[in-house]
Amino acid sequence: MDEAAARVLVLFGPTAVGKTAVSLEVARRLGIPPGHAAAAERSAHAEVISADSRAFFRGLDVVTDKPTHEEREGIPHHLIDCVPIDGAYDAMAFRADAERIVPEIVERGRVPLIVGGGTLYLGALLRGLFEGPGSDAAFRATLADRSLEELYEELRGVDPQAAGSIHPNDRLRIERALEVYRLSGRPISAWQAEAVPSSFQFVVIGLERERAEHRRAIADRVRWMIENGLVEEFERLSATGLTPDCQAYRTIGIPETAAYVSGSITLEEMEMRIVSRTWQLARRQSAWFRQEKHVGWIDVTGRDAASVAQDIIEQWNRTSEGER
Repeated sequence: MDEAAARVLVLFGPTAVGKTAVSLEVARRLGIPPGHAAAAERSAHAEVISADSRAFFRGLDVVTDKPTHEEREGIPHHLIDCVPIDGAYDAMAFRADAERIVPEIVERGRVPLIVGGGTLYLGALLRGLFEGPGSDAAFRATLADRSLEELYEELRGVDPQAAGSIHPNDRLRIERALEVYRLSGRPISAWQAEAVPSSFQFVVIGLERERAEHRRAIADRVRWMIENGLVEEFERLSATGLTPDCQAYRTIGIPETAAYVSGSITLEEMEMRIVSRTWQLARRQSAWFRQEKHVGWIDVTGRDAASVAQDIIEQWNRTSEGER
């Protein structure tokens, strides 16, 4: 098929905004005429491609609040549980997988629905990738003992444009930007300007939530994680290959649980740290999403997933009609 002709629905938003529940409703209801809710029991009209940066890893179920097999029943999901717990996955691999999967979904007569908050992975499709230098473990090691504030100030000096688009607390991206400059002699912003987005026709919907309600949702989710086996999941994964060197270990909730299991912090401290880090992530994600153009924003505050899904479907249908 002609890749450029493929229309793709993208649903993004910060962590704990409610993307999973809404995406399941969208997948079930897309293509169902209004007033025919019972028809949603039939096969889904969409297939979900996960862009959650940690749902890729097998075993990170509770800590990522991954949709269960029961919730996914009848709705094909892609790029969930596709990487071993001690494996690695990057934006380039995600783009290659997405560009392979999307045409297959379209050929089956269904809508590709990309769902997630992983900005690196979404950016690989929506903004493109650049052919910059690879990683340099030795150089990264020299950054490990330097403070975040010092690294950010250095980035402001060598690449003010990149510094303006990276949150001062986002150590991973700050280090990568410095690494690219060190290895290539060019600022990462110059490389990014040459990036080419995917040629799919994206219809992008963003979910947002009132601040206080969003913070409560994060706290509620962390409490749910603890009550539903977070510690046991960590111990099981630690026994089967999860180590501090693994990419999956950087998942919010894993280092905190490790500290609790080792006895260095209390359960209450563990919970507070996870909530704090999750809220910081949500703020960074929101800042990134707000830079994206041509987004249909939906405020989900106080609303159920079904009503939000209906708004999304109506926006999708309007874009379809506009192209005819």
